[in-house]
Amino acid sequence: MTAVVSLVEHAPARGFPLPDVVGRVLAVSKILGEAAPDAHEPGMWRLRAGSKVGAVAVAVPGGETVTVRIIPKVPVSRLFFLLGYSRDPRGWRDGTVDVAEHAELLPALAHAVERQTDRALRRGLIQGYRSVEESSFVVRGRIREAEQIRRRFGMSLPVEVAYDEFTTDIAENRILRAAVDRLLLLPGVPRAVRTRLMHQRARLADMTPVVRGQAIPAWRPTRLNTRYHQALHLAEVVLDGSSAEHLPGGLRIDGFLFDMNRVYEDFVCAALREAMQPYGGRSVLQAKDMHLDESDSVRLQPDFVWHTGSGAPGIVADAKYKIGKRRGYPNEDLYQMLAYCTALGLPEGHLVYAKGNAPHTSHRVRRAGTVLHQHALDLDQQPEPLLAEVRALALRMVRGTGEGAS
Repeated sequence: MTAVVSLVEHAPARGFPLPDVVGRVLAVSKILGEAAPDAHEPGMWRLRAGSKVGAVAVAVPGGETVTVRIIPKVPVSRLFFLLGYSRDPRGWRDGTVDVAEHAELLPALAHAVERQTDRALRRGLIQGYRSVEESSFVVRGRIREAEQIRRRFGMSLPVEVAYDEFTTDIAENRILRAAVDRLLLLPGVPRAVRTRLMHQRARLADMTPVVRGQAIPAWRPTRLNTRYHQALHLAEVVLDGSSAEHLPGGLRIDGFLFDMNRVYEDFVCAALREAMQPYGGRSVLQAKDMHLDESDSVRLQPDFVWHTGSGAPGIVADAKYKIGKRRGYPNEDLYQMLAYCTALGLPEGHLVYAKGNAPHTSHRVRRAGTVLHQHALDLDQQPEPLLAEVRALALRMVRGTGEGAS
């Protein structure tokens, strides 16, 4: 038996009839913003989605499987734009990903991956060189002398060799196979899409599987793999968002989730970096090796720091995916930004929120004179107006530094 629970991202808590074991799994897994037994109705659990969207299935041995679907507030096509732009700002625009009629995240993603994979493979699998190290009875490439001595103790055969092999079993094809394999295991993929995914899986049958827990093979964009680019970006989205966990008692939780906090943060950072290019300087995302104190014991990591042409810090910004806050933005965000400004010696700092109920505002800190700006981006816009809003925000930030803008 299968039960389906549908929630909307950041919506108020609702009651659902759930087996206690499933409720407890959801409570400890941190998938939802809230999962607690109803104090007034036995057998009911109050569930509230947080910032994670997607679908997970909790399988109980000998019992029913409960699938929890969390619907994002932004349209699915817009979510794909945010995801794609953060990975490839210059190669991704709205309309690149075909989501067909699917309104839910996982069916739309599975459809998009299958369509892009089909386009990538339509002219056949690309080939490339792969480094191979193996034991062989035929000398090929170069002999690994140290390994030959260590493993063979003076024996002449087999020989430890290393060589480059021209093959289809390369990172690009392995990544596509791994994504297709993963989608075929996830709950909620429509039957028609699953059938087409099986066809793509047959095309990629000879590729070495990516074992769970193993790092995703590295690839880099080249002229030779251009037709694979969009499929590979989507495949990485699948592999980044997938998770499976075996729990005590034979329980299993499996699914696919995006953390909208990370999606929004990655988009804002990528969009700001692109918007700052006309002004020169250098943009740093997720700045490391930054500390609040002189003894370097309190680490700071702002989302975005722009350095002027002279190399000095000029702008600091943090992205905050906090929608629908009736009482405005949290004070702790201001404290965090003040710490960034103090450590970098900047007179202004910028917090960039997803648009909620609070308007744009600024705060001048007593005795310090530091100005903390709180901006809001409207994610309900189409991509081009949204990017135009980011460019306007970047111009406002630059003007505050007195650098490069008039």
